[in-house]
Amino acid sequence: MATAFTPATHIRCNSPRILPSFIPGSNLKSGKVVSWNAASNYVKLQVGTGGFSGKPLVVTKPWMKRASTLRCATIEEIEAEKSLIEKDAKGRMEKTIDTLRSNFMSIRTGRANPAMLDKIEVEYYGTPVNLKSIAQISTPDASSLMVQPYDKSSLKAIEKAIVSSDLGLTPNNDGEVIRLTLPQLTSERRKGLSKIVAKQAEEGKVAIRNIRRDAIKSYEKLEKEKKLSEDNVKDLSSDLQKVTDEYMKKIDSIFKQKEKELLTV
Repeated sequence: MATAFTPATHIRCNSPRILPSFIPGSNLKSGKVVSWNAASNYVKLQVGTGGFSGKPLVVTKPWMKRASTLRCATIEEIEAEKSLIEKDAKGRMEKTIDTLRSNFMSIRTGRANPAMLDKIEVEYYGTPVNLKSIAQISTPDASSLMVQPYDKSSLKAIEKAIVSSDLGLTPNNDGEVIRLTLPQLTSERRKGLSKIVAKQAEEGKVAIRNIRRDAIKSYEKLEKEKKLSEDNVKDLSSDLQKVTDEYMKKIDSIFKQKEKELLTV
């Protein structure tokens, strides 16, 4: 005879594997078991018709499966995310400064500078290429530039590109090289170029502010994911503002220097 269990009988289970020997006073090998039902931390045994193999019974709880898939970010991972955001913001700000410097260099002042031709693109065998990649540019003196192409057949294309640019220079092509003489800037032209420089500087500042905005959005995303607290975001935003202010000062510095070059006769 099998030991009788009423439907209300509960057996405490501390292990997911339950052996027949765990049930005191029972002889389950000769008994009949219909089903095992798991509820919370207990297992209910119902007696009825049916066979029992005597094999260990594995009780799988729904919350056990869920727990195995949950994973919290570690402190190291959160710090890595913060560091990546900061690095990306600084890198983009530095590129903005480099672009601004390059733009300023391409605006001519009273002295000849090879960088003035940095933005010239030449149609070379059907493909637009940078002038510097197909020619050597030098400054024989303070008021002239010399362009010596590596391939003489490109002289005409280079001449056309210079004439089409907004530099206001007239190229002199002697069949070997192209010479450019820089005329003295008029007072009106200097003021006009100064306005262009000021506009480019302001565009640079807008770019820096946008980079700061993107970084703060990234911090706020970490806050929503419960990886950062509100105080963390405030502190990081404050640090980011200091970096932003530094790059704003850099823009002001290079703008003032370029403006001085333009207005100095």
